[in-house]
Amino acid sequence: MTEEVKPRKPMGFAAMDPLKQKAIASKGGRMAHRKGTANKWDSKTAAEAGRKGGQASNGGRGKHWKPGDPNNKRRLHKGL
Repeated sequence: MTEEVKPRKPMGFAAMDPLKQKAIASKGGRMAHRKGTANKWDSKTAAEAGRKGGQASNGGRGKHWKPGDPNNKRRLHKGL
């Protein structure tokens, strides 16, 4: 005997109206800034975060690509 699998319905935050979600998220962001726990990004902080991410991913895309090397076979990623 086979049972019919019913698709799950979104619950909690996912089930809310998108405008209500946005209002709640906005309140959280404002409160984090008031408390001083929100991220404050400047170009130096962003560069440091990007460098850490690149190290964590072991270089990611373009790892073996060298600028000016005629042997590069780098593809441009469209639609990202």
